[in-house]
Amino acid sequence: MRSPNTLLSLLSEDDYSHAERCMEELELPQGMLLSGPDEVDRYCYFPYSGIGSTVAISARGKQSEIGLFGREGMSPASAILGSDRNPYKVIMQVPGHGARIEVGQLVDLIWSRPEIRRVFFRWAHVSSVQVALTALTNATQTIEQRLARWILMCHDRTGSDEVNLTHEFLAIMLAVRRPSVTTSLHVLEGRQMIHSYRGTIVVRDRPALEKLAADCYGGGEVEYQRVMEMSASV
Repeated sequence: MRSPNTLLSLLSEDDYSHAERCMEELELPQGMLLSGPDEVDRYCYFPYSGIGSTVAISARGKQSEIGLFGREGMSPASAILGSDRNPYKVIMQVPGHGARIEVGQLVDLIWSRPEIRRVFFRWAHVSSVQVALTALTNATQTIEQRLARWILMCHDRTGSDEVNLTHEFLAIMLAVRRPSVTTSLHVLEGRQMIHSYRGTIVVRDRPALEKLAADCYGGGEVEYQRVMEMSASV
């Protein structure tokens, strides 16, 4: 049986069998810390469902999401590249379940099995592309456009029109104040793109969200598809 996680599903049966032996499945509740800033990483996580968030934290404690991932990826990507820690916080923002593997075991698999190395290095690439595009979006787009992009990215990963998240969490994700989140949600709701209630966002008009997000959404998704199709064709 192939894994619900896209990265793992791209592996050959033999490579996946070797990886699966080292993995344990677990629940990934909302708020679970997967990786702490400058802490040694013990595990790498492969979600089957739910959404994880990579959050940068300043010396004064300010926070901003720089990337998110779901069943299409894994975290922390830094472990793939040989680092035992990273300066970010990785948490589950939407609960789910998945599998984890000890970092040392994953590193051994990467360097002993070329196909695993190739697939996971490509994930590290598309992960860095998403970070770069998030920086560009935060610097050049309105809060409403950034919110539309974020909703679309969550919609891609949940398989549901509903995303459960508080305004406080959204403020961290978008690096804005809570009142700005509330105002932007009202704007999108007034334009019939979403419905928002009790910490839940319901997607009502995805094409309209895509139009609003404009060129801040789609580039990373196209690059992911291109790179992963290369892996699938090998």
